[in-house]
Amino acid sequence: MQITPAIHALRHPFRVPVAPGLTLDRFVYSYLIAGETITLIDTGVKGCETEIFDYIRSIGRDPREISLIVLTHSHPDHIGAARAIQEATWCTTAAHAAERVWIEDVERQNRERPVPGFDTLVGGPVTLDFELEAGCTIDTDGTTEYEIQVIHTPGHSAGSISLFLQGEGALFTGDAIPVPGDLPVYDDAEQSIRSIRLLRSVRGIRHLLSAWDEPWSGGEACGMMDQALAYINTIHKAVLTSASEGNPDLMEITRKTAAALGLPPQAVNPLLARTFAANLRAREVPDLLATRPA
Repeated sequence: MQITPAIHALRHPFRVPVAPGLTLDRFVYSYLIAGETITLIDTGVKGCETEIFDYIRSIGRDPREISLIVLTHSHPDHIGAARAIQEATWCTTAAHAAERVWIEDVERQNRERPVPGFDTLVGGPVTLDFELEAGCTIDTDGTTEYEIQVIHTPGHSAGSISLFLQGEGALFTGDAIPVPGDLPVYDDAEQSIRSIRLLRSVRGIRHLLSAWDEPWSGGEACGMMDQALAYINTIHKAVLTSASEGNPDLMEITRKTAAALGLPPQAVNPLLARTFAANLRAREVPDLLATRPA
């Protein structure tokens, strides 16, 4: 899908095996910035390199023109095809320093943050060529036309970053902005609120390009961020209500909260429990919308 003359959105459906014979259907977006060279933002899961390369050929370009992969964070659906792409194109790869360990040691990531079907989603570790930090800019092709501003947006993970291509008014947010009604995933609820508010303050947004939502343009972009803030707060209150009902078991709290939010039963897994545990750690703040900026 072409968003602007230079930006292309690639939607990658995949399945997560959550139990024998039971899968959870998911999708993730990666994005191409096609200037004099090609910058790839996130890579999808293992095997997505094929559709990425096919799409690049379909727009009259060569996959070997990929000069840079920017990983918004280290989770499987963002780094899964990175190794295959790096090996095929000899491109450089960048991410935030806080994500380096899990990108370069995927087995450690799987131990520390187990995801169902991890080995089916990740094609192997990737060596970062350089690290990104808040406020730095990425010169994608030697011109100022496609300079990318890096915004540190922790919450979903410690080193999650968003990227703003000012010339196109395009804000790439990785998984920083949860989708109302969808599976919420974050490690720090208060930081997630702060990060979305930071993104909400960016001037000149014309396109909101998330990894786990459809692209939004115009006034809808800021509206989706406002909805995400309200959704995290709704989740927080539902978790605290479930936790107040007397059973301290995290998985039981997760089941009750998922039901209250209308999430499907197959979504109840340790990953969702990790999210709700983040809300429990912030239980002293009953209303996250009252959270002050860091």
